[in-house]
Amino acid sequence: MQFQQLLYFVAVAETRHFTRAAEQVHVSQPSLSQQVRALEKELGAELFSRARGNIALTDAGEALLPLARRILADADTARIEVQELAQLRRGRIRLGATPSVCTGLLPEVLRAFHDRHPGIQLLLEESGSHDLVRELARGALDLAVVVLPLPSPSPALTTVELLREDLVVVSSPDARGFGGKSVRVADLQRERLVMFRHGYDLRELTVAACRAEGFEPEFAVEGGEMDAVLGFVRAGIGVAVVPRMVAERAGRGLRMTPLARPSLHRTIALAHRSDVAPPRAARELQRMLLERR
Repeated sequence: MQFQQLLYFVAVAETRHFTRAAEQVHVSQPSLSQQVRALEKELGAELFSRARGNIALTDAGEALLPLARRILADADTARIEVQELAQLRRGRIRLGATPSVCTGLLPEVLRAFHDRHPGIQLLLEESGSHDLVRELARGALDLAVVVLPLPSPSPALTTVELLREDLVVVSSPDARGFGGKSVRVADLQRERLVMFRHGYDLRELTVAACRAEGFEPEFAVEGGEMDAVLGFVRAGIGVAVVPRMVAERAGRGLRMTPLARPSLHRTIALAHRSDVAPPRAARELQRMLLERR
């Protein structure tokens, strides 16, 4: 009994037609009929009643059908599991993340993943959530770490919350007015801010918070990425609002001051397409990230 014979048998049983079954399994009708006949000969029983062109299952066919379906399903499961095992030994993950997440959350997780699966190539795209959502939608990324709410919510994307992170104010150690235990958003009105480029989630969040307090923030310099912003703050050019995780990992030369209640925070989430399951390796990375919650 051959695997292909069972496949052809099930196709005929479901379509009740040899020609349509042949089209379904992409084989010629004479070849399909020959293989079904060979299966019947091997089993010693007719599987189909072919009276007057009407195809119906015999008692033997009725008995074989659920068994054949189970065998085919088990074979498909075995194929998937073997492929997924191979995907954890070699392959790639196309991962997108915002720059601040790359600085704070990802390094330790990616190191652990690489140690466990050294054959997986990690391709990282660093960009704002708006760009990452677009890249996910067009299939250029397998997985992305983004900031919620999404700039353009889409039912085609699935998101899973990773963490909620407080935002803090960073300044140079000798900056005035930042020696206390906390600072209010309203206090930023008298400061010049080092501001991220357009499209940065932190820029939009900070500007919105200032406007909610009734003032337009003044920028000392704008347009930078995370490393540049932190460098300008160290130099005393201005202050910046950044994630706590980034501030805690920034090293010397910066003072971190929490924001007084109501504080600012952001929500970090994993996102992937709803209509396409991420590759096995990407799902493993997703699991490791969720374990860090």
